[in-house]
Amino acid sequence: MTLLPVTVPASLVRRHGLDPEAHDWGLKAEHAVATPAGDTYVLSILWRHERYPRDPALPRFSERTITRYAPDGTPVAAAVLGKEAHGRVATVAWGSDANLAVLPDGSLVVSTRPGSTHLLSPDLDEVRAGWSMFDADRRAGGPAGDPFAASVAVTPGGRLLCTAAEHKVNNWAGAMLNLVAVTEPGDLLAPGHKPQLRAIATLDPTTPRQTEADGYPHIRYGDAPVAGANRPSPSLGEALTELTGTHRSLYGYDRSFMSRPSALGDDLFVVPVFGHTFRSGSRGQEFSFTLLDDRGTVRGRLGGLDLYRDSPFTGFDFTVAADPHRARAFHLNRYGLYAWTADGALRARLPTADKPFKPLVHFTLLDCTPAGELLLTHRKQHTLLRVPVPADLADLPTAVETALAGLARARNALKKQYGPTDWLWPDETSPVHRL
Repeated sequence: MTLLPVTVPASLVRRHGLDPEAHDWGLKAEHAVATPAGDTYVLSILWRHERYPRDPALPRFSERTITRYAPDGTPVAAAVLGKEAHGRVATVAWGSDANLAVLPDGSLVVSTRPGSTHLLSPDLDEVRAGWSMFDADRRAGGPAGDPFAASVAVTPGGRLLCTAAEHKVNNWAGAMLNLVAVTEPGDLLAPGHKPQLRAIATLDPTTPRQTEADGYPHIRYGDAPVAGANRPSPSLGEALTELTGTHRSLYGYDRSFMSRPSALGDDLFVVPVFGHTFRSGSRGQEFSFTLLDDRGTVRGRLGGLDLYRDSPFTGFDFTVAADPHRARAFHLNRYGLYAWTADGALRARLPTADKPFKPLVHFTLLDCTPAGELLLTHRKQHTLLRVPVPADLADLPTAVETALAGLARARNALKKQYGPTDWLWPDETSPVHRL
């Protein structure tokens, strides 16, 4: 077990006059990934709320940062992805649901919804390439901007598993995350090169308002860009409705949404799909962790979950992390930590109602490392926990219990080193690059 602080450059704290004891700020680790060599990248967002009465000297702000940690947990580099680096010009990776991926050459990919993707150097000191799309990007004859994908994951064989957004889907306004697509093996992002994406699944096929002009040239189905009726069929919503028998059900997959897919291998993926959310609460609503192959065929679902007792809607925990090197998938929500093998069979369930696993309710699952570890972030204490996963998933409860039992000692050691105030961990040592 390794515990890392989600650090913030001390220069950034001073620049904004942030007072950790003021309780008008927030910090969230949005995503984390690791390299085969054991380095860790953590993407986080720091913000300050608007004060009332307003204080012109302390305006609200929000800044994303990426920190690179050495294998021993020491921060070695940081990048600030400022929303307003120069006046009001939006810069790198400003959008929602930011996520990271590490390419085989070590380059770091940063993606956000609805479709901005940027390629950074491993040392976080250079933006090597970028493709941007903002939610309001439209032109009279079709979409504007130059997007790539809203999320990117890398398979062991060097394929990119991506999601992409579309306009004019059903009766939604703006861009909706609606496509799952892959590249061919070895066709990777690089300066001056944007790979072609082959669409393998559509979430919602209702696109009567779309024309050929609404497609993006790099996202294709067959010999043409995805637009209108030219898209994979049946859709994920249709396939899951048939699989679950929820046709015309209020709790079915009409107006559903999906979160970031994960790779179980080079040709098998997990696509989390969730039914419509309700203001009165959505516990018990339909959800499926869909097994999808690289030809777009639904191979089943990750099984063993109860729609009510294991619902991800309670805490809006919509992440499924997969380990493509060992063909295993994991999910953490307010009710437990779950682990599956690639056949969809549930191999481990760790209920948060059990005393040894109660601390898990404070964590969010972010991803898996190439070494087979789980990356969990503590939402209040702003730490990142790397939990080794045993070869036999039947031993996962023991491994997690051991990691949680060692938390207090590891956290106390970090507090002596960094001296945090209200769980804000300042980093004075690593170089900071503003991108």
